[in-house]
Amino acid sequence: MDNIQDELKSASEIALRDCMGLKCDERLLVITDEVKRDIGIALHEAGKTICKESILVEIKSREINGEEPPPQISQLMKMVDVVVCPTAKSLTHTNARREAAKEGVRIGTMPGITIDTMVRCLNADYDKIIALTDYIAEKLVGVNNIRVTTEKGTDVTMPVKDRMIIPSRGVLRQKGESGNLPSGEVYLAPWEDKTNGRVVVDGSMASVGICETPITIDIVNGYAETITGGKEAEKLIELFEKSGREARAVAEFGIGTNYKAKLVGLILEDEKVFGTIHIAFGNNLSMGGRISVSSHLDGLVKEPTVYFDDELIMEKGKLIGFKGGLK
Repeated sequence: MDNIQDELKSASEIALRDCMGLKCDERLLVITDEVKRDIGIALHEAGKTICKESILVEIKSREINGEEPPPQISQLMKMVDVVVCPTAKSLTHTNARREAAKEGVRIGTMPGITIDTMVRCLNADYDKIIALTDYIAEKLVGVNNIRVTTEKGTDVTMPVKDRMIIPSRGVLRQKGESGNLPSGEVYLAPWEDKTNGRVVVDGSMASVGICETPITIDIVNGYAETITGGKEAEKLIELFEKSGREARAVAEFGIGTNYKAKLVGLILEDEKVFGTIHIAFGNNLSMGGRISVSSHLDGLVKEPTVYFDDELIMEKGKLIGFKGGLK
């Protein structure tokens, strides 16, 4: 038990000091809930040893990813220098997060974070993650279409010309920067109403977990129209129905770049796994898209073959051409 607490303490210090760049003269706000209270307290205690003021607030766990925190918390987020959010459901795709970032606040969201994920992924060599992330981001510049295929049946094409490319390196030290902790991915928002094809989610699905039975999603003009599979598919349909039509809209394409991340059934970590891609449905305002809905659900695809226009970027999960020393 003592060893686990020591590891959690160390990971919390790395998250705040190294990833968020928390300074001695800054104010930290930790937003947690009843589900992730232990991690919230650990970050709060670490913050007290690093910065001028560490504030801990606990909210009631949200029902779905992307649901707004209470308005009082949204205001508080604008009044500090750094915010970290170890919560059961994601606050990433919320107006509260966007508005605080506009005020120059640095924000690290940690939806569903576990001690195991913190310890493993935050101890990665971030120089390697940065190199890998930047390599893929540079390859995306000027690309018109992304195509993904897999042996299990994925074959989807996403128009992305001139869409903002976001390299999420896991280091959020500049004013107004925000993203996941831990991180390691490159992502963007495909053009609304343009994606067509089939996605077979065979890794995990946000708010569903590991997909023992793959979820087959047929996408027509940017929307998930047909969803088939086992109990995982039934759960996804239920989640979509809670938030309405826009929850089915293709929101994001991403490639994982954290070589320490593993497939564990937690989308925060799963979508960062090196050698996988993810496609999300729902809100994408945070990445330059136009879809506004209180839901954002990522689906992970294993061993993808990926084309940026006609260039083969990844073949069955193996990145092509990268010389940065990763296996």
